[in-house]
Amino acid sequence: MTQKTTQHVPAGSSQLQEKFINCMMLAGKKSISRKIFADAMKILRDQGVKNPEEVFEKAIKNVIPNMEVRARRVGGSVYQIPVEVKPKRQLALSMRWIIGACRGKKGKTMAENLAQEITDASNETGSAFKKREDVHRMAAANKAFAHFARYNK
Repeated sequence: MTQKTTQHVPAGSSQLQEKFINCMMLAGKKSISRKIFADAMKILRDQGVKNPEEVFEKAIKNVIPNMEVRARRVGGSVYQIPVEVKPKRQLALSMRWIIGACRGKKGKTMAENLAQEITDASNETGSAFKKREDVHRMAAANKAFAHFARYNK
């Protein structure tokens, strides 16, 4: 008999926030990751944002991709085939892109970069949102190869 375990979510934190903290974590340093996230939320509050948690969720939603391209070899040629992204992968990609955009910026602390990127993503600007638009543009450009999607490897 298997026992279903429930995930412990600290008070004042949603499951989405905990997932993001875990994705941001490096070398098992969860307390540092949690502090960076809390500092970013504090920076957003200081900038006049009433509810930074809602802004964070909106940022994640805005960066979630619907389509992506996958390389598939058909008849000796490699085609970029547009495919729909599964929900779990959508969330993983959006978090990865936001974190990657923050780590790519230099000159400020990670918390400041994260606050800036969350603000930008919620306003549909910034590096992570641009990445999503690039992926969608690539999928649209390769729509002609969509009929190859039915072929399995």
